[in-house]
Amino acid sequence: MPRIALDGLDGCVRCERLQHFMQQLPPAKGRCRAEYHNAPVNGFGDLQAQVCLVGLAPGAHGANRTGRPFTGDGAGAFMYPLLREAGFSNQSEATALDDGLRLKGLYITNAVKCLPPENRPNADEFAACRPYLATELVALENLQVLIALGHGAFTSLLRLFQAQGLIKRLSDLPFTHGGAHRLSNGLWLVGCYHTSRYNVQTGRMTPELFRDFLVQIKSLLERENA
Repeated sequence: MPRIALDGLDGCVRCERLQHFMQQLPPAKGRCRAEYHNAPVNGFGDLQAQVCLVGLAPGAHGANRTGRPFTGDGAGAFMYPLLREAGFSNQSEATALDDGLRLKGLYITNAVKCLPPENRPNADEFAACRPYLATELVALENLQVLIALGHGAFTSLLRLFQAQGLIKRLSDLPFTHGGAHRLSNGLWLVGCYHTSRYNVQTGRMTPELFRDFLVQIKSLLERENA
């Protein structure tokens, strides 16, 4: 699956805390360390995409193991069947780099490219990765809708747009599920509850909720392309 080339991402060691954490992470039961990517995870998808989904960071035994966002973990197992149903993916399963998954009209990446302890990047780590995220957004020349999966990704994107002069105050664009904000450059930024296993188990995120959210995204695209 195509990826946007990010100079310096391979072998990036900007965040010492994240490097240390990945190197000492014990593998999941039944697996060995040699199976793990344990390095920065690039985004992937359709380079002509009109929609980009930005998550928080790689999952410990998902993207950090497989080397592809939302692949091999619970968040992806929840999300990809619904993405396929909405026409954004050719299949419902995402298990490995060679599983045949292809995205259509969608690019998926993370605000932070390396695995953080407790799924909580700190401010410096968000900032260190933000130039990579900026490069991805510029490379997606047909981008119209940007999905921020979770509050952390949403806030990091706001800080990027503030630095670019697209917004003045972060508080002007509050995070809500399904909340859509039109930026001064015409791009739509839409918040979405994360598809994490915790959110699914607690009922904060449900298939119906995410399905309706994707309908909203499709409606935004139809409006832009009318």
